[in-house]
Amino acid sequence: MKIDITYNPVINNTKVTDMMEKVTQWLQRDPDPRTREELQYLIDEKMYDELEDRFGSRLAFGTAGLRGTVGCGPNRMNRLVIQETAAGLGHYLKLNVTNACSRGVVIGYDGRPDSKQFAHDTASVLTALGIKVYLTHKVAATPIVAFGVKHFNAAAAVVVTASHNPPEYNGFKVYWENGAQIIPPHDSGIAMQIDDAATKPIPLESLTDAEREGKLVWLQDDYYQTYRQAISGNPLLQNHTKPERLRIAYTAMHGVGADMAETLLKDAGFTHVYSVAEQREPDGNFPTVNFPNPEEAGAMDMVMALAESVDAHIACANDPDADRFAVAVKKPQGGYQMLTGDQVGTLFGHYLLTRGDASGALIGNTIVSSSLLSKIAKASGAQYYQTLTGFKWLTNVAMQKQTAQKQFLFAYEEALGYTVGNKVWDKDGLSALVAFAQLAAELESQDKTIWDQLEAIYRQHGMYVNAQRSIALAPGTPPVGDSLRAMPPVLIAGRKVEVIDDLKTSQRQFVGGETQSIDLPSSDVLIYQLEGGARVIVRPSGTEPKLKCYYEVVGEFAESESFAEAQTRAMHAMDTLIADHQASL
Repeated sequence: MKIDITYNPVINNTKVTDMMEKVTQWLQRDPDPRTREELQYLIDEKMYDELEDRFGSRLAFGTAGLRGTVGCGPNRMNRLVIQETAAGLGHYLKLNVTNACSRGVVIGYDGRPDSKQFAHDTASVLTALGIKVYLTHKVAATPIVAFGVKHFNAAAAVVVTASHNPPEYNGFKVYWENGAQIIPPHDSGIAMQIDDAATKPIPLESLTDAEREGKLVWLQDDYYQTYRQAISGNPLLQNHTKPERLRIAYTAMHGVGADMAETLLKDAGFTHVYSVAEQREPDGNFPTVNFPNPEEAGAMDMVMALAESVDAHIACANDPDADRFAVAVKKPQGGYQMLTGDQVGTLFGHYLLTRGDASGALIGNTIVSSSLLSKIAKASGAQYYQTLTGFKWLTNVAMQKQTAQKQFLFAYEEALGYTVGNKVWDKDGLSALVAFAQLAAELESQDKTIWDQLEAIYRQHGMYVNAQRSIALAPGTPPVGDSLRAMPPVLIAGRKVEVIDDLKTSQRQFVGGETQSIDLPSSDVLIYQLEGGARVIVRPSGTEPKLKCYYEVVGEFAESESFAEAQTRAMHAMDTLIADHQASL
């Protein structure tokens, strides 16, 4: 297709001319009539700023794969970007994974409008490269796809999903041959192959031909049942203590988790499970929520309303691809309150470590998650580990650290991600749902509540409160971390800074001057340990001009005071810490 670029004098400058050459090349390669039409509209309307945004750069491939808004151009999610990405991934696998072609790649997808097409395009490219593909025949929760890597001894897996992002997004998530999300150097290696693939013809094979040649295996319902059996048979999910007494309200949040979530709960003996009907079926437009993320205000309203109507003990949710788990718990005075990710992680850690021989257990969380888990592990005799932010680190590091004597048990991150056992080497909101229901049922059988259990843990270890705040920065703002390193704070909110962990230099600096090395990958993160057990963490956002700050306060819990009194005091200390620290920045 020839594009007329002579009708606007501005177009003759070199930058715009180069851009329009990219546009012309794109139109010649784009297989999707919808995005071709969208691009032609932008050209006809002379929307040069929009064209520059779409063609001035390429959507970056990283450890989280790809994620972005759907539309035409290399800086958007679309069929051509997916095909080029699949080609780059395929070439990288053939170069770096033994027997990649015969071991194959597992592919699944969520319920967003373009996800099935993107998954089929990925399969078409990989099979054309001679790589076997295991492709789900319908939508699948992310943990069901990740499970397939170890199940088939596959070379990798791909999940087409944008998880809990808004409707206009989609994504391409990659798992390595060990079953965990990719980490460096694979991200940069795949990215280089993608850049190369974008300059060459895309290899494509019809799925019909691939199936006939034995390169495409459709994953039918029996595969989903294999995941079901593995989770239901997980030794850590065998606590069947009066499950019939617990009433559970549940929502899939317009995602793909409902069928498997309800089935797993039924397998575990839970007979009083109520799903939010309006949010049960996959719908990538997410019509009943402003933002399909259980952490966002209002996202849990419908499931909590359902819980109120059936007098449920807990109101649970999976995010749209069902790798995250959220829960609100009935309060003694009525109504429901969301637990934080750290509270759920704390409950899980305590529960799992008290059910068996903790001395043989390995558990961990991320640097921005509550340090309470380390105290629980120490008290139980378990081995604790800590990683950078991101579940990819939690599971990859767990595989490196576990031994015959110390087997991986549990890990979590504060952003509602949990994995119980090693059936799936990533966060799994479905097995987490079952585990939490079993925890709650056991407490209910003892006439205890979740709040009673939290109080007992806090009384033993201290009243831990965690919070996160973000500060928007103007584009081009000099790195805040550099200024903080140049003039390190001595006091934060009136509390002495006792230790500074600088993950960029991998050095721990004590107030007395001595230093230690830190065994974590380099990252632009500063951690301030304050007197009284408080903590402040500062790191830049990897995707936006924001500074992210994470706070932790550890309050005392006097024997004579109530849970509410101790919590109020700790929250007041937290408010003071946040206000003073934010003002100092």
